[in-house]
Amino acid sequence: MERFTLDNGLRVVLTPDRSAPVVGVAVVYDVGIRSEPEGRTGFAHLFEHLMFQGSENLEKLAHFRHVQGAGGSFNGSTHLDYTDYFEVLPSGALERALFLEADRMRGPRLTEENLRNQVDVVKEEIRVNVLNRPYGGFPWLRLPPVMFQTFANAHDGYGSFGDLDHATVADAEEFFDKYYASGNAVLSVAGDFDVAHATALIERHFGDVPARGKPALPDFAEPDIDGERRETYTDRLAPLPAVASGWRLPDPIAEFDAYLPYVVLAEVLTDGDASRLVERLVQRDRTVTSVGGYIGFMGDEYQVRNPTAMLLQAHMPPGGDADKVLRTIDEELDRLATGGMAPGELARTQARMATHLLRDTDAVLGRALPMAVLETQRGRPELLNELPRLVGEVTEAQIVAAAATLRPERRSTIEVIPGANQ
Repeated sequence: MERFTLDNGLRVVLTPDRSAPVVGVAVVYDVGIRSEPEGRTGFAHLFEHLMFQGSENLEKLAHFRHVQGAGGSFNGSTHLDYTDYFEVLPSGALERALFLEADRMRGPRLTEENLRNQVDVVKEEIRVNVLNRPYGGFPWLRLPPVMFQTFANAHDGYGSFGDLDHATVADAEEFFDKYYASGNAVLSVAGDFDVAHATALIERHFGDVPARGKPALPDFAEPDIDGERRETYTDRLAPLPAVASGWRLPDPIAEFDAYLPYVVLAEVLTDGDASRLVERLVQRDRTVTSVGGYIGFMGDEYQVRNPTAMLLQAHMPPGGDADKVLRTIDEELDRLATGGMAPGELARTQARMATHLLRDTDAVLGRALPMAVLETQRGRPELLNELPRLVGEVTEAQIVAAAATLRPERRSTIEVIPGANQ
């Protein structure tokens, strides 16, 4: 792995692998849902769309044509703490991807026509993915306002139609100038390339992007939870009841050693038929039809800042009792906290997690993207390679101690009442 910084502040991470003739290119900007200002909910996601509507030297849809014309694929996504853009291409097309990303880093085409068109696109996404879908926004949009009090952490990151309709080109220009600066970005390249050649190409295409510094991160500090919080709502499209709970965790960056056991604990509880909650709730009690556990509202356990949470969610059969499910979860957490783990339980979980980590990083994008985020948030892209070992070093005592902290008085819960058949 090679790391360097251009004169304009752009950080670069290179991870060559000559085993297959393909490259992954990712650009991560240190701005996400939590950074958008009040009155502009959904703006970070809207801006991701605007970055595909043409750039300094390219007309609308040209990015699509140039990547697909080279046999590649591309996309972008908005997260709580960052926004990413990426391409996967045959290795001979590396320069094409670098040119495309550098061109829109200099300036996207922020026109009234593009803005209004993409506002409509985002609103349609909200209709399809949230408003007109059973369990839309459950729990990633529904639970944060129960768990958190500050705008940054609690607001709807998909956006309200009113806020989106009031967005202006001036707002977009201000957002770009502040957050889409070379000093606020990381470029990552993984796959089949020569480091010296790639470095020269990066300097050629990104070196003259105007230097703009990294803005100060907004304050994401959140008051500590002061007792159990719970809300219920009716989903007019949901056919069955559901429940989701979240618990605040140690700082995933500043307290990583204390945080990591919770990542393993989530897997112990819910990953596979032999996991504790699947065995108890689904197979034995049959009080739920499915149960899942994960870290982070968008499932990004290693790519999120504080505050974050461990989530458990379950769908129930008709007439399901959310209170009974929550009591059972408490029982299983208590059993783990007081009785420890079964022989082989931790080792089995850690082996599965290590396998998934290694599999995910086998693809060029599975290295380029997380390394860019880890550089952005931690300045340690090499953590990606260390995770299988670190997960394997988590002890039973750490898992037991983590389970003991997941008390009802530390819990926030959202319950879905089905409305489809009422």
